[in-house]
Amino acid sequence: MDLSFSFFWHQVLASPALLITVILTLCVIFVNGWTDAPNAIATCVSTRSMDVDLAIIMAAVCNFAGVLVMTLINSTVAMTITNMVNFGGDNSLALIALCAALFAIVVWAVLAWYFGIPTSESHALIAGLSGAAIAMQGGIQGINGDEWIKVIYGLGLSTVLGFVMGFATCKLVSILCRGMDRRRTDGFFRIAQIGGAAAMAFMHGAQDGQKFLGVLLLGICLAGGSDSAAGVDLPIWMMLLCSVVMGVGTSVGGKKIIKSVGMDMVKLEKYQGFSADLAGAFCLLLSSVFGIPVSTTHTKTTAIMGVGAVKRLSAINFQVVKEMLLTWVLTFPGCGAIGFLMAKLFMVVFQ
Repeated sequence: MDLSFSFFWHQVLASPALLITVILTLCVIFVNGWTDAPNAIATCVSTRSMDVDLAIIMAAVCNFAGVLVMTLINSTVAMTITNMVNFGGDNSLALIALCAALFAIVVWAVLAWYFGIPTSESHALIAGLSGAAIAMQGGIQGINGDEWIKVIYGLGLSTVLGFVMGFATCKLVSILCRGMDRRRTDGFFRIAQIGGAAAMAFMHGAQDGQKFLGVLLLGICLAGGSDSAAGVDLPIWMMLLCSVVMGVGTSVGGKKIIKSVGMDMVKLEKYQGFSADLAGAFCLLLSSVFGIPVSTTHTKTTAIMGVGAVKRLSAINFQVVKEMLLTWVLTFPGCGAIGFLMAKLFMVVFQ
């Protein structure tokens, strides 16, 4: 299939449904950069290792690099998202259902941002697509179970491994630095934490950027008459488009999310912030290599909780944790239901 930019542009001009799909996909990428990417730099800002405006610029640049570099190396995450649902049948109706799913994600993400709660656009994306596919197919045959099971693996991986790695990394750093003058180590960990935050932002782009590339690729394939993106290589221009939009979204800022994750949940010192960033980045790298779509929000926040648990469990603000868990639990049924209802509505209105 021809995926040159000129061919894509002609498709967009010829298909209003594809135009809307592209606009909504870019809106979702922008919102992700706006609401989800700040998680990567939250600890760096909360420990005052870096000014918030400089941290946001750094995150935008690293998100850009993460989308581009990791997709060139390994695009398995994008393919998992693309193959997770089966809209089947009429491709024009499938495009309408895809638009409905993307609309649901934007609504859900903006509501979460408004209340300052770090939701997961990754799970919103998966839920919205699944809800729309079920509406389109009239049952669960719209879901590809083999690909969906990777989402369940990712949910467990990002939660358990994030906490364990955060705890283990912080414990190791504490042992290695035992007896050292805290004032003398602060300078090192300030620089190290900036590096850790950059790695987290890079891996956020690598994970979440690929997910949305998969959606954009699916929309283009549907408009081109194919109901599958299997075997299609992601073009460079698509990676650049996704990474630029995500970078712009991050630069707009996400100070509410930074406050919730980095300041309200656990009070961190510089070495603790470094430990959380290192643990989170490693978990995201591992997931990306094996093609498992995980939530960067889940990974980073559970790593922070693991770091806080090294000192004592009471160091964690469980009220903030409770709010996050509630949001995560509600995302699958909530965003899935919105995707389902919007797909039904769009198919009636635009058919």
